[in-house]
Amino acid sequence: MRTLLLILNLILFIPPGFGQSSKSSLEYVDVFMGTSNSRWMLGPYATMPFGMIQLGPDNQGDQWMGGYEYAINSVSGFSHIHAWTMAGLRMMPTTADLVLEDRPVDAPYKGANAGYHSRILKESEKGSPGYYEVYLYDHDVKAEMTVTTRCGFQKYTFPRKKESRVLVDLLLPSEYGLQINDARITKVSNTEIEGYADCSSAGWNNYKLHFVLQFSKPFKNMNGWNQGKEQDGIKEISGKDDIGVYVVYETEKDEEILVKSGISMVSIDQARLNLNTEINTPFGWDFNAVKENAKTQWEHILNRIKVSGSNEVDKVKFYTNLYRVYAAKQTWNDVNGLYMDPCENVQQLPDGVAMYGGDAFWNSFWNINGLLTLITPDISKNWVLTQLELFEKTGWTGKGPTGLEYSGIMEGSHEMALMLSAYQKGIYTEDPDKLYQAMKKNVTVSGGRYECGGYVGNPGLDHYINHGYMPSDKGVTNKTLDYAFDDWCVAQMARAIGNKKDYRSFMKRSENYKNSFHPTLKFMVPKDSKGNWKEDFNAFDNYNFIEGNSWQYTLYVPHDIPGVIELVGKDLFNTRLEEGFEKSKEHKYAAHALDRTGGRKSEYYINHGNQVNMQAAWLFNYSGKPWLTQKYTRDIMETYYGSTPYHGWEGDEDEGQMGAWFVMSSLGLFEMNGGGDKEPILDLSSPLFDKMVVQLDSNYYSGKEFVIEVRNNSKENLYIQSAQFNGKPLESCQLKFKDVVGGGTLELHMGKNPNKSWGKL
Repeated sequence: MRTLLLILNLILFIPPGFGQSSKSSLEYVDVFMGTSNSRWMLGPYATMPFGMIQLGPDNQGDQWMGGYEYAINSVSGFSHIHAWTMAGLRMMPTTADLVLEDRPVDAPYKGANAGYHSRILKESEKGSPGYYEVYLYDHDVKAEMTVTTRCGFQKYTFPRKKESRVLVDLLLPSEYGLQINDARITKVSNTEIEGYADCSSAGWNNYKLHFVLQFSKPFKNMNGWNQGKEQDGIKEISGKDDIGVYVVYETEKDEEILVKSGISMVSIDQARLNLNTEINTPFGWDFNAVKENAKTQWEHILNRIKVSGSNEVDKVKFYTNLYRVYAAKQTWNDVNGLYMDPCENVQQLPDGVAMYGGDAFWNSFWNINGLLTLITPDISKNWVLTQLELFEKTGWTGKGPTGLEYSGIMEGSHEMALMLSAYQKGIYTEDPDKLYQAMKKNVTVSGGRYECGGYVGNPGLDHYINHGYMPSDKGVTNKTLDYAFDDWCVAQMARAIGNKKDYRSFMKRSENYKNSFHPTLKFMVPKDSKGNWKEDFNAFDNYNFIEGNSWQYTLYVPHDIPGVIELVGKDLFNTRLEEGFEKSKEHKYAAHALDRTGGRKSEYYINHGNQVNMQAAWLFNYSGKPWLTQKYTRDIMETYYGSTPYHGWEGDEDEGQMGAWFVMSSLGLFEMNGGGDKEPILDLSSPLFDKMVVQLDSNYYSGKEFVIEVRNNSKENLYIQSAQFNGKPLESCQLKFKDVVGGGTLELHMGKNPNKSWGKL
């Protein structure tokens, strides 16, 4: 007995991390994290890095943040496209009474009137990068799905039934609404269906989705419906609005029926080419082989950063946030390089080039851009090539590409920050003059409605140029700040190509942010075209500011933080910022329900839940108190970010931006101006893990790996006491990007109390 007790005591006192099981980076990804109250693009969908297809469950209606909600134990179907303002091609295996009406999942159950959705057994719901499965209780069907970049692969395990069905629905609820203007579905054979849907969404995004579906077992017949009228035994159906088909089988117990799908925005033939190239030729009907291929592709990305430490929850947060960065953007060209441009013209890409699309680049220079250039410079380069391709074919870069359509959403043309950074870091160097011309147009030609739909460029640019600020009666005040940053980006590119005249001109314009700064109130304040400041000013009123308030936007000058500190005054700047963080701590640094507006006439300070304020914790590096950057970046990672379906992010995880911030801050790295300097700079803070190894791409960088070793690290020991880079003392809280990608080791020694003499600039 005494021996047994001794063994038990030894087990109980094993130190954290000792002998823990070794898990791969992919195993740490929780695709359900944050999926309660999340955006359309962030469900537990099966997708590839930058995959055209995000195949997975929907269970909500037409509403903001529609798509998948973890708290709802029901599924209405599995749709292929979950891109920003884009949806399409939903499928659903059914065996219960035939229902074609898609009522809300919370509709009262009255026999068939509930719709064709199904309750699910929550414990059966599983997912991992590139894979999803669930048991549909009402249909007694197990549904599994995996993907390639442009193709889906589903496996349905049916019960014994005289009539089992697979529904194909072209009109489905989504976050921004979906309209089917014209559609056709054709039976090619009793194992293949093809079709298209001419779609509109969000008021500006028009696209034509083409698809080919191939079934592993011949179906008995195909029936369809359009606008409530059912048609039996059909070979083709066409129409608009609510339209779809279903194929019928007789199944045995545990019979598996597999469905392969290929999609394209160009043509049905292209959809079939994608399917043949990505699934049929390499994998045939081997579902598990496709699943393993997706796993391999994800591991290739996730293994670019390896972290060590005893905190398993932090690893889940880290790798899930890293996964999200690559899971919500899309590749929109087909396997042979064909794509549909914003004017609905088919274009051909050179070999090896991809066309990317997704949400706007609004302030992505604070999170996604830096991570892409560090660990996947090839993807960063393709973003630049996408912009140059759009400029060449349409005359404009894409500030908010919905698919590849122009939206004009959000402020400024911040795709230029990505383009500039890629050049300054040596990622894209082939044609700097073309790069500059593409960028310069955005700050010299006033933007507006585009002839092929949507909006391009910087609207109201002429008012900004004439007044030196954006008058509040002509546009929102924060356009002054966004446009000034755009000017700075163009100025840096002008200097890079030796255009000194343009450099001086745009650098002068980049100081226009000062013209919206009230010298007495010490805030950015709306001012009209006659020079009158807004009366009854309230720093927390979001009047004339987009998704933020004056308190937050006064901190929003990425290219000249020292200039802002000088305007406000260092003491007031620090007092104001510290007060903001302390008052925001209880709210987990988020405005929660008001994250979309910044809190109209409500006292919201730090709002990490939206793009405008995601640099705030790093500002102390510039105001003489870098230990507070260390304190608050760690606290945001601890409290704002969670690890459950109900607490992943407190705000709007906008297609990976919050995920990227977490990953970069976990490394203790940040780029205040988006890496746009002649020699780009990385700000330093307190890393989350004991050791982090970044694998560097030898096609772009001379170094093999960048290693961060953190001595005496813990939740309490979060303050940097001293630092060495490649064995030499480092006194500054900054590193040159070229030194990082040249390879080497950053060693940090941590302590419980701040070392206020380390790290000052």
